[in-house]
Order: sequence, then structure tokens, then C-alpha cells
Amino acid sequence: MNKIRAAITAIGGYVPEYRLTNQILETMVETTDEWITSRTGVKERRILKGEGLGTSDMAVEAVNQLLEKRGISADEIDLLICCTVTPDLVFPATANIITDKVGAKNAFGFDLMAACSGFLYGVTTASKYIESGSYKKVVVVGGDKMSSIVDYEDRQTCIIFGDGCGAVLLEPTEEEIGIMDCIMKSDGSGRVHLHQKAGGSVKPASHATVDAKEHFVYQEGQAVFKFAVTNMADVSAEIMERNNLTSDDIRYLVPHQANKRIIDATARRMGLGSEKVMLNIEKYGNTTSGTIPLCLWEWEKELKKGDNLILSAFGGGFTWGSIYLKWAYDAK
Repeated sequence: MNKIRAAITAIGGYVPEYRLTNQILETMVETTDEWITSRTGVKERRILKGEGLGTSDMAVEAVNQLLEKRGISADEIDLLICCTVTPDLVFPATANIITDKVGAKNAFGFDLMAACSGFLYGVTTASKYIESGSYKKVVVVGGDKMSSIVDYEDRQTCIIFGDGCGAVLLEPTEEEIGIMDCIMKSDGSGRVHLHQKAGGSVKPASHATVDAKEHFVYQEGQAVFKFAVTNMADVSAEIMERNNLTSDDIRYLVPHQANKRIIDATARRMGLGSEKVMLNIEKYGNTTSGTIPLCLWEWEKELKKGDNLILSAFGGGFTWGSIYLKWAYDAK
């Protein structure tokens, strides 16, 4: 019997309509389009507008889209994993809310939080459920409403983040396709450089924490950049080396869209030209867990069965990792 692997068999994505451009940000904080573009590569980002809308609402759009593409119903889903740092509520899990909204009556679900590496952690986790033979259809959602935790008076962070969501369906295969290898890493000492100060059990919400703006993203940009640019490149090169892959073997690098300079450094380390790098940071900014599935969603029509992809990310905490996968289908 051949080895069972988990393969991505459908993908969906969603970005809100409202575009927050660099020109609009110039009227909100002391910044310029040139300053933002040269340091991050971001030109605009999407923002979810509307009372009472959260991460689950974007996820529903993405999940329904992939179900339609695959031609299956929601009640065929066995498990749904939601990777996010902006859950609808502290509890219950946003995954449970999504399954209810899409009508996945037979699925269990849970949230997974690994910041910007969340989608990679989620796909790795989902693949193990598939490989064990326990489940046949697992949906991994990666998405965030980052506008809900960004201080639009902090020019260091508000220029970076946007809202968006992607979702993939994983199913078992005995072919030489799907998730071939993965490397996941973390270093909790990095938490001091990138975190949300209040709202957890250590520092619960209070008038004082709200007044001090401690429920927003806190980032020490230089420290995060130095760690990210090294480790995201290292792990991408490592997964190539241990699978005997050269730059000629790679169809695309699918990087987390945190910063164009980090992406460029990773591609150089892998020996890849820009034509082999998925890049949409200029349109969407950093959607945290949403960046990698949104790239796959946008490039889906260009992908062919058997294409070698390297997925790579770095996130707060610190978390980072890389996945080597062979694409499982030709887009219709």
C-alpha cells in the first residue's frame, strides 16, 4: 500500500472591498507613500467595514467558494481548523462559528494561533489527521481582521496590516503529490518584540489598559526584521536541501507577505528570480494568517499538477516554518 499524503484539492479566498491606500494613510498619520513603499512594499490594504463583522464572515466567503469549486457540500467536511490572531470572540472558537455559518454539521473544529505562521502550522496539523486515515476532508482557514487590533495613530504598524482570508481543502492521496515535507519552529523569547500587551489572562482588559492603547499590535520593527530575514530564509533553504531540490526544481516560492525586503532576501537565499515568487503585498498588505492562502488563491490558474511549491512564513512569538508541497491539480 502506498503512503497516504494530504493534498490541497480546492482553494477559496476573500478580501473586503474597501481599499485603504497609502494616500489615505497620509491624511491619518505622519507618513508618505514613498516611505511606506520603500520600507514594506505595501501600496494599499483591504479593510473589513460594517458593524458586527469579524474574521468568521470573511472565512465563510472563502469556505463556500472552495466547496463550490470542489463540488461538495458543507456536511462532507470532517474537520475545520481556523488559524487566526483575531478570533470573533475569546471563546467559543471561531472555527465553531464558521462551521455553524456554512452548515458543516458533521465537522468538529478548533482555532490555532501561531501569528503569521498560523496557516503553515494549520496545514501541517491537518495533514497529520489525513495521513493517519482518521479524516478525509479537512478545511484549513487562514485569516485575520487585523484592522481590529491596529492603532491607526501608530505609523510603525498601521501601514503594514490589512484584512483578508483564504481557505484550503485537504484530502488524502496515494500519488506523489501533496504535502511532501514540513519544518516548523518557534522561539518564545521573541515575544517581547511582537505581541499584544493586554487582553489575556496576565493583563486582563481594564479602563487602564484601554486608555493606554494596550489592545493593539506592539512591534519593535528592527528586532523583528533582523530575526525574520534570517530565519525565514534559513528554513526555506533547509527544506530545499533535505529534499534535494535546486532552484530549477521550484515553480514558486509562496512567502508570507510581511515585508518585501524579507521576501526578496528569502528568494535570493533560495536562488530564485522574481518570476518564481508569489507577491501581492502591494495590494493587500500583511493579512497575517491570510497571506499564503490568498497567494495560492490568486495564482491558482497558473499552477499545474506536480508543481513544486515552497511555502514559508515568519510570525510573532516567534514562529516560523516552511512546507514543501507538490500541487495536486490543474485549475479548471
